[in-house]
Amino acid sequence: MRALYDVPAPAKLNLFLHVVGKRPDGYHLLQSIFALVDWADTLHFERRDDGQLLRHDQGDPLPADDLCLRAARLLQRESGCTRGVDIHIEKRLPSGAGMGGGSSDAASTLLALNRLWDLNWPLARLLPMGLSLGADLPFFLGGSNAFVEGIGEVLHPISLPEQWFAIVKPTISIPTKEIFSSPLLARSESVAIVAGFPAHDGSEDKASQEWLCQGFGRNDLQPPAEAFSGEVSQALQLLQDRFGNSRMTGSGSAVFARVDGEEGKSLQSMATMLQEKDLPAGWVGKICRSLNQHPLSGWAG
Repeated sequence: MRALYDVPAPAKLNLFLHVVGKRPDGYHLLQSIFALVDWADTLHFERRDDGQLLRHDQGDPLPADDLCLRAARLLQRESGCTRGVDIHIEKRLPSGAGMGGGSSDAASTLLALNRLWDLNWPLARLLPMGLSLGADLPFFLGGSNAFVEGIGEVLHPISLPEQWFAIVKPTISIPTKEIFSSPLLARSESVAIVAGFPAHDGSEDKASQEWLCQGFGRNDLQPPAEAFSGEVSQALQLLQDRFGNSRMTGSGSAVFARVDGEEGKSLQSMATMLQEKDLPAGWVGKICRSLNQHPLSGWAG
């Protein structure tokens, strides 16, 4: 195999996010539902035989040593592989959104190079490598929507009903450190249990799934994010006014709202997903559909 083209790297939404504790090393313990959506970056990989790892940006330039290159370098070192790669990235996901774009790109890189370099490592061997690069990577490697605990590395696959979301990303990008160090960050009193969420085999009834996944909890990082930037509050209000609900994902600054399925399909078929006239200059928005599983599910070993 000399190349892999059109490799997707989808985004995720935190349907809720509770801060439930803090480890001695300073990392916060979380509970969340991570849901995959069909807004994605696209990556292309061409094998090199000289061992070089090169990235080529198809849009706005990324940081010189991004997570994709770090993932490739780590896999090359751990495997002893002498091959290299040219990575071409079509960046569509907004940066600094709390949607896991960089982590998703890195996870897709690990999965693609595992094939391109003929390593065929099992997922269990890739997961610790992913965690060493970032707390969100195990989720994107895991392949399923999940109830997530720990710092993001404890995954319980769950089944989610198909949902439609309006997602808006303001111009502001909020440093994660600012959010977690804010005095407004409160520990959640509502600790969920895995048994309360729909099983991965879909054995829960649809009504129960929808209540658990759409109506449960909140995002504990939202108050400090709103205090950091009024754009977050503005985006939340815009979606609240339009769709009757809104919530921030991750540590921000992107926000989302659930959209009725028929309306979601109608809006997605329009030339622009969210009308430009509805958004301030520099903001981006999209109507997205949830994914049942990661499009690269099963790529590892």
